[in-house]
Amino acid sequence: MKIHEYQAKELFKKYGVPHPTGFVCHNPEEVSDICKKLTAPYVVKAQIHAGGRGKGKLYDKNDRSTLVLDGGVKVTKTPDEASDIAQKMLGNILVTHQTGDIGKEVQTLLIEQGLYIKKEYYLGMVLDRSKSCVTFMASAEGGMDIETVAATTPEKILKVAIDPAVGFQAYQGRELGYGLGFDKACTNQFVKICATLYKLYTQSDASIVEINPLILTTDNTLIALDGKINFDDNALFRHKDLLALQDENEEDANEQEASKYGLSYISLDGNIGCMVNGAGLAMATMDIIKLFGEEPANFLDVGGGATKENVTAAFKIILSDPKVKAILVNIFGGIMKCDVIAEGIVAAVQESGLTLPLIVRLQGTNVEKGKKILANSGLAIIPADTMDEAAQKAVDAVN
Repeated sequence: MKIHEYQAKELFKKYGVPHPTGFVCHNPEEVSDICKKLTAPYVVKAQIHAGGRGKGKLYDKNDRSTLVLDGGVKVTKTPDEASDIAQKMLGNILVTHQTGDIGKEVQTLLIEQGLYIKKEYYLGMVLDRSKSCVTFMASAEGGMDIETVAATTPEKILKVAIDPAVGFQAYQGRELGYGLGFDKACTNQFVKICATLYKLYTQSDASIVEINPLILTTDNTLIALDGKINFDDNALFRHKDLLALQDENEEDANEQEASKYGLSYISLDGNIGCMVNGAGLAMATMDIIKLFGEEPANFLDVGGGATKENVTAAFKIILSDPKVKAILVNIFGGIMKCDVIAEGIVAAVQESGLTLPLIVRLQGTNVEKGKKILANSGLAIIPADTMDEAAQKAVDAVN
């Protein structure tokens, strides 16, 4: 689960990570009162679940050809200027390299106290699966181009893996701090920030905690100018307070619907809808579609114990994507029997009035019963016995 920058900074405040003073804004009329609580300059920041906001472009919601504003993060000198920027941001569509052309509607702003920056750094925490350890990453090349730094000059990103048995140690923070070129005083600040972030990460079951940029101000103070936190969805049952931070307006509607039925669904950019049981088989199905020259429209794992109702729901979710031109069902029956899947497929096709090509490959428990159900359904279902055959038929159907 993702949260907004302003929500991440609320958690920073709770744990003691230094960050600029700021206030949430939902309409331009609030800006004047907010600015009275701050001193110029003021920073107006669009709040969406995507990076690259500073280099993004805002388009008119009703006329996507009209550019309203260049950039989703703006420094302003007066309350009137801040109000004008807020007016242009709210309700319009911000497009960044992470949103794709569809963009996201800006419904919330963060108005912050502007700070004077001496230098920008990057600091982040993720789980390094190759080491089975939470790992700090830091770079003296922080800011909007950190992804380019990671891709072109990875040696500029410092890493320290944290042993889960002992947790974060001060010497590890000093190692990173001195590696970034900090003096002793700044390194001491940096170590405290790292220790606090590690506590936040572990206590909240986070999957990513990131500060980009972590700035050094002109008075040599380290401040988290931005904040990004993602949480492990599988651990949210332990954190009702964090679950309350979810912004459903920022979530993919199909992914939300899928979660109601216990389905793992991720929308992609291709045109072949996939319904598969098991994450590994789903990944292999996506790969083989690409091998035969097309792109999957989604990742959809119905799980090992799906019911007829789950399968019907999965079909409806796939069909709600206008990009889908054909559907490939690839099921290996183990706990979930092929005849149950076949019944679900027939029910879903009949209920939805499916007209798209439907390719079905069944293998495993009760496979013959499943194939018989499909054959006797009277529906225009294209059968396949192997993954190669199924993928080829799906690609042929699209073309």
